[in-house]
Amino acid sequence: RAPAAAQLKLGKKVNEGKTKEVYELPEIPGCVLMQSKDQITAGNAARKDRMEGKAAISNTTTSCVFQLLQEAGIKTAFVRKHSDTAFVAAHCEMIPIEWVCRRIATGSFLKRNPGVKEGYKFYPPKIEMFYKDDANNDPQWSEEQLIEAKFCFAGLTIGQTEVDIMARSTQAIFEILEKSWQPQNCTLVDLKIEFGVNILTKEIVLADVIDNDSWRLWPAGDRSQQKDKQSYRDLKEVTPEALQMVKRNFEWVAERVELLLKTKSQGRVVVLMGSPSDLSHCEKIKKACATFGIPCELRVTSAHKGPDETLRIKAEYEGDGVPTVFVAVAGRSNGLGPVMSGNTAYPVLNCPPLSADWGAQDVWSSLRLPSGLGCATTLSPEGAAQFAAQVFGLNNHLVWAKLRSSMLNTWISLKQADKKLRECTL
Repeated sequence: RAPAAAQLKLGKKVNEGKTKEVYELPEIPGCVLMQSKDQITAGNAARKDRMEGKAAISNTTTSCVFQLLQEAGIKTAFVRKHSDTAFVAAHCEMIPIEWVCRRIATGSFLKRNPGVKEGYKFYPPKIEMFYKDDANNDPQWSEEQLIEAKFCFAGLTIGQTEVDIMARSTQAIFEILEKSWQPQNCTLVDLKIEFGVNILTKEIVLADVIDNDSWRLWPAGDRSQQKDKQSYRDLKEVTPEALQMVKRNFEWVAERVELLLKTKSQGRVVVLMGSPSDLSHCEKIKKACATFGIPCELRVTSAHKGPDETLRIKAEYEGDGVPTVFVAVAGRSNGLGPVMSGNTAYPVLNCPPLSADWGAQDVWSSLRLPSGLGCATTLSPEGAAQFAAQVFGLNNHLVWAKLRSSMLNTWISLKQADKKLRECTL
């Protein structure tokens, strides 16, 4: 186990930026300490000021955002919050590119694209990259420039596959944070992030920080209420009063970012099985629900042999106010799903455990239904859990984030499998 917060021994300083310092941690191999500073800067440090408490505000913000993304399944360098002003991260060799993702055109995009009005919306969100080079004001780069640079970090060469993975990840990370801010009635306008190569796993991970300097955040979609670092960039002159206003904005964000880890929306899956012999099929559904953080209850009831009991169980779950998706698991003739579907306004999903001998015939009892019934059918227990997650994901950003992240990770693993296969063939 890693040593407790108080006694972390700092090794040598690996790096120092405008707003943070990075130290090696001799007691935790492969990890570093990211220490924030009470410093706020703009325009590549053309303007910079000391802001009391900024380190703690940034550290809270970045720790919450990374925790949210990590719990969703995004690969990040974040390990844990260490103190008010520092967190422990996996040691990465940083890729010197700022990846920017925009939903709404504003800021530098308008200068670089004359004729586009502020507020223009990008569907899908727009991805841009900028090479980190203060002397040249971080020039915009194309994919081709990045590939031709032939960068190599921690033994990983940055080629087409790596660029594609970072671009895809940038979009997914933006979409997850955009969705997470919506319940707070906040519009995430744009976001800038950086990736690194984890020196131990050689994987590309989201690294550096995501704090109030990393995005534009407009409450109720109204630019005049902006709460991000733009409020500091826009100051005509920096007075103590003006800095107080900027600090209040930063505190506002740090308070609300903790709410991103919670959701008010409830939901549960209730699996009804026609007989206890279907238990192993149902356990797979329950296990898959758990990966989405969705509670799942298992019940035994037969619509053929005890319809009164089936309807009583249904009424129990309809009456307590928790949004519910019913999954009917019945082999042979599935009366359970259709009977439930005809008697509840809640969604019902059939997930019949088909046998090899009669499965092709039995499945029709789930597919050919009387009129007025709307139950869907999926054969895979994991698919049933995923369908339920998609229903709850409409109102629950934490479930939605897991779905979005899972899509990204599947895409990345296919991409990497293809790269590996081609390397073997060559």
